[in-house]
Amino acid sequence: MVEKLIAFSMRNRFLVLLVAAGIFAWGIYSVKTSKIDAIPDLSENQVIVFTEWMGRSPQIIEDQITYPLVTNLQGIPKVKYVRANSMFGMSFIFIIFEDNVDTYWARSRVLERLSSIGNSLPEGVTPTMGPDGTGVGHVLWYTFDAPGMDLGEQRAVQDWYVKFALQNVQGVSEIASFGGFQKEYEISIDPNKLTYYKLTVPDVMRAVKTNNNEAGGRKFEMSDIGYIIKTTGYLKSIAEIENLSVRTQNSIPIKIKDIATVQMAGETRLGIFDYNGKGEAVGGIVVLRYGENADEVIKKVKTKMLEVSKGLPEGMKFNIVYDRGELIEESISSIKHTLIEEMIVVSLIVIVFLFHWRSAISIIIQIPITIAASFIVLNALDISSNIMSLTGIALAIGVIVDNGIIMAENSYKHLAIRQAELNELRKGEPTDGE
Repeated sequence: MVEKLIAFSMRNRFLVLLVAAGIFAWGIYSVKTSKIDAIPDLSENQVIVFTEWMGRSPQIIEDQITYPLVTNLQGIPKVKYVRANSMFGMSFIFIIFEDNVDTYWARSRVLERLSSIGNSLPEGVTPTMGPDGTGVGHVLWYTFDAPGMDLGEQRAVQDWYVKFALQNVQGVSEIASFGGFQKEYEISIDPNKLTYYKLTVPDVMRAVKTNNNEAGGRKFEMSDIGYIIKTTGYLKSIAEIENLSVRTQNSIPIKIKDIATVQMAGETRLGIFDYNGKGEAVGGIVVLRYGENADEVIKKVKTKMLEVSKGLPEGMKFNIVYDRGELIEESISSIKHTLIEEMIVVSLIVIVFLFHWRSAISIIIQIPITIAASFIVLNALDISSNIMSLTGIALAIGVIVDNGIIMAENSYKHLAIRQAELNELRKGEPTDGE
């Protein structure tokens, strides 16, 4: 079979060169379209389900949330195992699927099962799925450089302006905010006053909830003009909250300011983000979507940041604290230089040892063609160009030229044997004088 293939190639040299040129061109295209990342994604194929029930102990979270969810999620097809973690006010469930399962198929199966759980969870508790990212999806971290700006204001800019803008970038799964204070109205109830007026905490909660709402009416026409009737009831200031009536006793309304203190505060935090020991900072984490090109997404995010920075408050700007794009560029540049150096060294060694330029060219030309063809396989298997894959190609250069050297040496050997046989035949032939 091999002899027939070699004979066919020798008889059809132009066709072989044409096929090699086609493979090389296809390989160059694959190099340009290959996904680029610094590190390979070796994380498990998982879907994360997050449930929040603040104020409850880990044991209650385990009994009333984690256990019912785990027992319902275990029957999903193609699931290897289910892991769970319960902590104060939060429950995390990790559903690990088989490696060959499509990520979005797995997420749809989990979503179907979550919708069928029904009344097995406490009232008001809703489990949510985590972003469709991977364990190495944190590709860029940024903070805000805003001297003199309050941490609450910085977090508000992040949550209500920057986050929504960057989430629109193609390939971004989530923008996770961190640091600062999430602004909220805080009602500090005096228990002694609450007892004096014979009220309860649910009474105060009910008063705030019922008065923080907007109801729609209908349209009516008068003098050929249509009017829309509605009530505007959303709370907009501390004074409006203070003047809410909780109950009326003896024709006298008991307002929230009579039993509590209302102020603007930040949500309770479980930690802070400190930047280089200079104090707290506010920022976000760009999470890469599963299967996307990390290098391309990072460039798009940076371009979007330039647009977003035009709308930031005066004196506020982005400060990138972690950028995998730099690591990707350094890694790819290092591998490129290594590949070029190895190709040059191997070519020189081949020329020196064979000392025949036609044989050396036939061997050296295999290097770029084989390297280009390897990217065709990487793209077909959806493997990114990273440190591991490119280093494997660099290490394989010696193996690539081995085949050509062996074939050239074997050809020289057979030609030498054939030449010796011809010389022996010539010696045995009669001369003209004989």
